[in-house]
Amino acid sequence: MGKNILIIGGGIIGLSSAYFLQKEGHRVTVVDKSDITSGASFVNAGYITPSHIIPLASPGVIAKGIRMMFDSASPFYMKPRWDTEFFKWVWYFHKSATKAKVEKAIPVIRDINLLSRDLFTEIRESKDLGTFQLERKGLLMLYKTKASYDHEMEVARRAGDMGLEVSELDKGRLQAIEPKVKIDAEGAIHYECDGHMTPTQFMPKMVRYLEEVGVRIKRKEEVLDIVASAQGISEIKTDKNTYSVDELVLSAGSWSGNLAKKLHVELPLQGGKGYRINVKRPTGIGLPAILMEANIAVTPMVGFTRFAGTMEFSGLNAVVRKERVAAIAAGAKRFYPEVDITEEEKGLARTGLRPVSPDGLPYIGKSKKFKNLTFATGHAMMGWSLGPATGKLVAELITGKKTSMDIAPFDPGRTF
Repeated sequence: MGKNILIIGGGIIGLSSAYFLQKEGHRVTVVDKSDITSGASFVNAGYITPSHIIPLASPGVIAKGIRMMFDSASPFYMKPRWDTEFFKWVWYFHKSATKAKVEKAIPVIRDINLLSRDLFTEIRESKDLGTFQLERKGLLMLYKTKASYDHEMEVARRAGDMGLEVSELDKGRLQAIEPKVKIDAEGAIHYECDGHMTPTQFMPKMVRYLEEVGVRIKRKEEVLDIVASAQGISEIKTDKNTYSVDELVLSAGSWSGNLAKKLHVELPLQGGKGYRINVKRPTGIGLPAILMEANIAVTPMVGFTRFAGTMEFSGLNAVVRKERVAAIAAGAKRFYPEVDITEEEKGLARTGLRPVSPDGLPYIGKSKKFKNLTFATGHAMMGWSLGPATGKLVAELITGKKTSMDIAPFDPGRTF
């Protein structure tokens, strides 16, 4: 007999959890305060990135953030504000950004990304969702300077040593594999191990499939209270309904920390805002790329090319800062001089909040305080890439199966 499971959060993590939980025979309800058509799961770069082996919390990042703090157009922006929780998170981030901790995280990040990449393929081959874009053209790291090249080559050598497919492209070879667009770069590191998708195509298909197989998806319902006792969590109260539960999965993205407070559980998280601009005209861009000096991600999606990027810590809001949108457009122009992003396209830019843990690793695992509470959040910029893996691990935990990988590094109760 399956369990009665409620998932708070209808992003890629929550929906992936619902997908694998219903496969195990559980009765699943997903509650989200939005209509599940916007947010980080819809505005991201759509990357599947085993190559992203370095966590956000790495040496030098805090110093970079402080230097850029007063430039609201900078790629890494921390809005000056008096917020004790943000100060605490920054301190934890600082403590996590050591060479030793990064070395420990690297194989873990690789393994969960590879697991997720395989699961995306399994979902496609199952035909559950019908057809959707899932391509393995790799990811280009485009560079203009020797400093950027040297930095990325260190990562590339490490990735290669760990069995990931990576190659180096000079200017001529780069233009040969991207013949339809002019690129102003000295060359690229090509992570052939990576893939890409169109999130705005995949998400509605996943929602439709889940509802067809009996998963209840409750849109525009905000969780007001979580009723718990020493025996565990028993009820979830929203602004519209009350739900009895056997198990609760907390996958509410950047809002997960606030919901954890209702249970007097500390879950250090900050919302890292990202931006995207969609260009629905032909651009000639055929391969996903990160424009290194501009810190911009570029993805050829179904029906448009997406330009995305920046990390902004300014609280839980969806405010679109025009100067940051302009910086993305200008950065794209530096690398693709024949691609002009129009004022209208910039005006349609959107944002999404990525839940960032202090050490750059997600929270995946059971609560130490409540036996029927499972956390699935804190994925930072890898949320899309890690969706299926997280959902699979959550389903295995709740069903009582051996997990597909060691999840100890993702312990929600870990100290920083």
